[in-house]
Amino acid sequence: MTPDDSAYREYADTTQQTDAAAGAWTEDGVVAGADGLAGAEAPIETSGLWRGDTGSLSEPARRALLELVKGPYLSGARSPQLWAALVADERAIRSRLHDLFLDLVIDRVGEFGFVRNVQADGMQAPAAVRTEALTFIDTAMLLVLRQMLLVGEADGRVIVGQDEVYEQLQVHRSADRDEADFTKRLNAAWTKMQNKLRVIHQAGEGRVEISPVLRLIVDADQIEAIAAEYRRIAGGAAGSGTGAGDAGAAGDDLEGVA
Repeated sequence: MTPDDSAYREYADTTQQTDAAAGAWTEDGVVAGADGLAGAEAPIETSGLWRGDTGSLSEPARRALLELVKGPYLSGARSPQLWAALVADERAIRSRLHDLFLDLVIDRVGEFGFVRNVQADGMQAPAAVRTEALTFIDTAMLLVLRQMLLVGEADGRVIVGQDEVYEQLQVHRSADRDEADFTKRLNAAWTKMQNKLRVIHQAGEGRVEISPVLRLIVDADQIEAIAAEYRRIAGGAAGSGTGAGDAGAAGDDLEGVA
């Protein structure tokens, strides 16, 4: 046996051992695995919800995050599973919202949460949450509902009648405003409270439950700003003879409404 033959035998023995451990090439050029099955593919390990998913949140947490971003708020009473997911992964969800320049507001007693644009000192943060333009009557109705909520929430659920709310808003009807036209405006505002802002929910014929989220959606600073605007409009109306409920009266913007 020549030195070259000895070297070849050593190389062949090494190759056979390697093939036995890690698979070998077949005549077709396909790697056969250690179990001897040609073309066998190694399983692809994944912890995502779908192939290529790089997210780290659980599925319930993602659904809760999506509900918050869609707005206007996430309710524990109406979506208990999403609320549980929010509470369980609050820190991670809050972090994802911060990536979008959004802040998370949570009321653990009332079991609801919503997002609002961050207030960042020293920088101009983009407005990620759209605002809903409110007419004067919209704003007035919102304030009446909020006051009813604050007065009655100590006794539990606050359920009021549509006629009760409308009666309190009659003060905003100007002398020259037709009653039918004013009622039409009230009906439009009522529909917005129920379907768009979702701050009232049907609780029987002509009666609604006021959502506790209204207490935080319209905070003390906004109340003061609205009151100041009301005083300004009332002062102008006194001098011009027009009413606060006129179409030209200024409205407000409510943040956090998708």
